[in-house]
Amino acid sequence: MKQQSYHVVGAMSGTSLDGLDLAECFFTVDEAGNWHYRLGKLHTLAYPSQWENKLKNATARNEDQLKLLDIEYARFTGEAARLFSEGFYEDLDALCSHGHTVFHQPERGYTYQLGNNPDLSEAFGKTVVCDFRAQDVALGGQGAPLVPIGDALLFLEYDYCLNLGGFANVSYAKNGARIAYDICPVNFVLNRLALMLGRPYDAGGEMAAMGTVYEPLLHDLNALDFYRTTPPKSLGWEWVRDHVLPLIESAPCSVHDTLRTFTEHVATQLALQFEPGSSILVTGGGAYNKFLMERLASQKSLRIVIPSPALIEFKEALIFGFLGVLRLRGEANCLASVTGASSDHSSGSIFTVK
Repeated sequence: MKQQSYHVVGAMSGTSLDGLDLAECFFTVDEAGNWHYRLGKLHTLAYPSQWENKLKNATARNEDQLKLLDIEYARFTGEAARLFSEGFYEDLDALCSHGHTVFHQPERGYTYQLGNNPDLSEAFGKTVVCDFRAQDVALGGQGAPLVPIGDALLFLEYDYCLNLGGFANVSYAKNGARIAYDICPVNFVLNRLALMLGRPYDAGGEMAAMGTVYEPLLHDLNALDFYRTTPPKSLGWEWVRDHVLPLIESAPCSVHDTLRTFTEHVATQLALQFEPGSSILVTGGGAYNKFLMERLASQKSLRIVIPSPALIEFKEALIFGFLGVLRLRGEANCLASVTGASSDHSSGSIFTVK
């Protein structure tokens, strides 16, 4: 018989390089098959400058160098998770880790996250579940987004679940199936622009609010082909590099105006996804961007729900903990309706200490 309760650590590293999110998670399933969660200890480990540089420049490494970085990052994550778990380590069932995405090119059948190897379990000292995307891509899927199974089973009360991290992605139920996809870049671009003004991010969208929309740039951004394709679809840094940054860098406007324009672009693309009057649970760092939330709310009559800071910041870590639990149970944690894979499946590698 499968156990009814689980105590795990969920670990998530996002493309915006904010740090390694670690969440102590408790999951229980009742007799009716309904899942419940509770968050315990939470911590974001900011990347030391040397790690931030390594991750930022990982794509420039050759294959052998990348393999060495893969092992090094697995050890870094495992040791960080073990230190985080002091006081409840002995009670844990597993560490469930997303890893850090370096390449994501599902159209070429390829996705690669650092830290998804046996060194992770050796450093952590217990069972780990990781590498959630590769199997989905091998089955013809996008390998993303993976959070929607958690939205479907843990956050049923909302019409839409919207995450605003490096990229925006949305999840919702339609005709009995879960639909989810990436919408557009968010903090991956906004943070890059904020750095040009000496800030790590645009707190509250205050710097964007100082600018003026540059209509030609807004038009060109909204005209990108990706926005006319139908789901399943997902985004990676390569797409931003090849399609978004050239438009931004060639626009003859100030950084403040570029921030304002890109914020408007994000709000426009987000609003297109929602039916008027819908309830939307917003999580991820972008939920703190007050100006972006105001621009989104102004475009349609929407009930935007900003939850507790714990859920805003750690929902993805929570859900990757949940994906790990489903994998340990041999239950589907990747939905074909979301990723476009040939079938629902239970994805992830399980490594145990030798």
